[in-house]
Amino acid sequence: MPRIVMAPDSFKGTLTATDAANALADGWGSVRPGDEIVLAPMADGGEGTLDALAAAVARAVRVPVTVPGHDGTPIEAMWLRLPAPDGAGDGAEGGVGVVELAQTSGIELLGGRLLPWTASTRGFGVAIADALAAGVSRLVLAIGSSASTDGGVGVLQALGARFTDSGGALIGDGVAGLEQLVAVDLEGLAALPPGGARVLTDVTNPLLGPQGAASVFGPQKGLDAEGVARADVALARLASLVPSFDPATPGAGAAGGTGWALGAWGAELVAGAPEIAALTGLADRVASAQLVITGEGSYDPQSAAGKVPAYVASLAHGRTALVAGLIDPDADTSPFATSVSLADLAGSLESAIKDPAVWLRASGAHLARELGPRLAGDT
Repeated sequence: MPRIVMAPDSFKGTLTATDAANALADGWGSVRPGDEIVLAPMADGGEGTLDALAAAVARAVRVPVTVPGHDGTPIEAMWLRLPAPDGAGDGAEGGVGVVELAQTSGIELLGGRLLPWTASTRGFGVAIADALAAGVSRLVLAIGSSASTDGGVGVLQALGARFTDSGGALIGDGVAGLEQLVAVDLEGLAALPPGGARVLTDVTNPLLGPQGAASVFGPQKGLDAEGVARADVALARLASLVPSFDPATPGAGAAGGTGWALGAWGAELVAGAPEIAALTGLADRVASAQLVITGEGSYDPQSAAGKVPAYVASLAHGRTALVAGLIDPDADTSPFATSVSLADLAGSLESAIKDPAVWLRASGAHLARELGPRLAGDT
């Protein structure tokens, strides 16, 4: 029987990758109930990375942790412990610790309001420290969906670094705190776990300048033109005080400079989708499949640069179908055997957004009718 792998990213703001995979599977199964369907939800380091890994990796364990929110209010969050790839350290200690910034210091946690001057990554750092204390042998750090432009100072503070003002006092959170920074002391910074840390990001922006953290991402976090300029100056001062890591490194500007901070800690910056695929064994699942269905909320010309659908297509070599809420007419869909737009199926983008699960099921059914008979004939 044909094997169909469902490997979508989240449909941001509407459905998790796991929910999207289930909806596609339901739709396909309603037309072709005898086919084998494999759920392999994907992510690239943004919101939903932890949930996608939890759904795709056997023996993954969610570990609860309380972290400070952007305004200091405690947030009940979690990180994920994955079994070590070689099977070692599968017990109470060891394994891979996955920590997601979106769950601990993400912009979605603000509930629609923005805190451009005081939002920080401190909660993310507290969750990382908790994973270290639990004895993980390696860290995977997903840094998408940041709310702040603090240069990752909040993370490093939670891990033991000191950032002080002219009077020797600890600086406050966010850009406002960065503007008071005069000295950095990394002596108390926690050591990396034995297997190191990998930072997942889908952007290659540097820390500073017109393509940097403040200029490109600051406005979406609430900084106006003056705020962007002030934040860039503050980030430049921060980088000058920690000369061990080049602020021009691709990805240093990710998550308001969190990429730079974690790089300065010694972590490795990597593209998110390939790392998630490696952790979930996606290549093996794809190799044995007759068709892989992938997707995301909006597929545009930038989607080909490191986003989930393009990476999945590169693994499947033409055996891939794309489903997206909206497909930009200028986007390159040539890597896919076929593509489906929820907006087209629903009649409008507004209708698709209103009930995306319904239209994802409809997409799965549509693809089963279009491609299923051909796949069955090949087996």
